[in-house]
Amino acid sequence: MINPFFKNQGPFKIDKLLKLSKIDNVENFTKIKISDVKDLVTSKKDNITFFHSKKYEALASVTKASFCITTKNLSHILPNNCNKIIVDNVLIATAKVTETFYPEAVNDDFDANVKDINKTIFKKKVKFGKNILIGKNVKIGKNCLIGHNTILESNVVIANNCSIGSNVIVRNTIIKDNVNILDGCIIGKKGFGFFPNKNKNLRYPHIGIVIINENTEIGCGSTIDRGSMSNTVIGKNTYLDNQIHIAHNNKIGDNCIIAGQVGFAGSSTLGNNVMIGGQAGISGHLKIGDNVQIGGGSGVIKDVQDNSKVMGYPAKSLKQFIKNNK
Repeated sequence: MINPFFKNQGPFKIDKLLKLSKIDNVENFTKIKISDVKDLVTSKKDNITFFHSKKYEALASVTKASFCITTKNLSHILPNNCNKIIVDNVLIATAKVTETFYPEAVNDDFDANVKDINKTIFKKKVKFGKNILIGKNVKIGKNCLIGHNTILESNVVIANNCSIGSNVIVRNTIIKDNVNILDGCIIGKKGFGFFPNKNKNLRYPHIGIVIINENTEIGCGSTIDRGSMSNTVIGKNTYLDNQIHIAHNNKIGDNCIIAGQVGFAGSSTLGNNVMIGGQAGISGHLKIGDNVQIGGGSGVIKDVQDNSKVMGYPAKSLKQFIKNNK
């Protein structure tokens, strides 16, 4: 399970799972038990996964999942030992299956179970300001600070020597040693995942978490969404400036420096030692290599190779940008 916090309602027999998820079982599948829904990479023999874009062809061809939700046009790419569930809209069907396994992951209502820190075991273990609220399943290490009006909602693990600023909200997050989270951050809320519908938009459950690795700083007013089908990860010794948004499933590498007001769409991967100037935008499902530099105000809409310098919209090599703008 990628999220140690949400409760998995499975296992389900495949026919019952599809029925509960309101997916027509067009095949006469045997009543195999399915324990979880996972992505193509992490799926195991008793899991169900999804395959909706040819961009993930290489991953789909070697998935170990017992079942895969996909389209007719993509089904031939999957291995023979993976049963194909053919649907018209893969993402909507996957959302329904995920909600069946994790019904609590759809909504993000406020945590009604929080307590004043003075009524918890952390009263004598943590140095804290005024009006601090703590939810269930929260762990805090040694030498940590928590600022005024901060809420650590359910399912938060904070390691040693961390500083959490004022007016911060954290949930469904693991924070490792020596991390500074500055004022006004919101971390671990569900991402912007839904499917437009004429009558009512369909929300996608976000069953991942946020992992913030050692020696990292998160600037004021930044938001980091938890993952949908995988975790959102911030690497070691990475520094985020103020008002940065990192959407679900992003993987930010080690030793990165990201300036203010940069925005990341979902499911992109950033390598190590990457520098991004202010107000740049990174589209979803991209791979940004190691040692990349991205100029301020750029719009990155395709993969960027290692050791590249890019700028502009759409982002292109720095040399080409300068040549075009003399």
